[in-house]
Amino acid sequence: MELKKNPQADLNRNSGLYFVIGLTLVLLVVWRALEYKTYDTQTEYVQVMDIPDELNEDIPITKALNTPPPPPPPLAPEIIEIVEDASEVEETIIESSEINQNTVIQEEIAVNDVEVAEEEEDVSVPFAIIENVPVFYGCESMVTNADKKACFQKMIQEHVKKEFTYPAGALELHIQGKVFVYFVIDQKGFITGIKTRGPDKSLEQEASRIVAALPKMQYSRQRGNNVKVPYSIPINFKMEM
Repeated sequence: MELKKNPQADLNRNSGLYFVIGLTLVLLVVWRALEYKTYDTQTEYVQVMDIPDELNEDIPITKALNTPPPPPPPLAPEIIEIVEDASEVEETIIESSEINQNTVIQEEIAVNDVEVAEEEEDVSVPFAIIENVPVFYGCESMVTNADKKACFQKMIQEHVKKEFTYPAGALELHIQGKVFVYFVIDQKGFITGIKTRGPDKSLEQEASRIVAALPKMQYSRQRGNNVKVPYSIPINFKMEM
């Protein structure tokens, strides 16, 4: 069979190549369009300040005030009169009160008998080193000082347990804690100088009341003299759940 067309005139032979070339061109155009940038046109203005070469400033005209001159100072008197004092001044003679060997004592001074009273020294000795500890009521039968100390501490604990009462306000508010009580047993055996430190005022007041209720004790002695003895105890206020 004889072909009617020339094989070289077939347009479909290079259609794939043409498609790739066309696609490349389109992509190039699109890329350039995306990358294209535009800028706003700005108009520049030049500000010019017009300042004259010479400044004509109006100076206000002031008037001078004619103030009168100050008056001259008063003239001193030409004649100075001297006035004599009319009254005479009496001089007071102060005699020396010092006594020397030439001084004569005219009257004898009688010296009465003077009573000399021994002043009681305010000495405070710690409980741990006191020679004779204060004796609590009920510890009189103890012989040694160590036994008297042990009995004293035992009787203090029993007194706290006997007098202990939990404050109603602290109990209602669930307040608890330890109160440290400091007091002094004076030279006569009385309880003085009570000081408390605790977590609540009501607990401190109750601890102070307990210690103030301690009975009078037999006074303590150090080197034959009555002395004060400071002492401190902790009182624990604790609620059992």
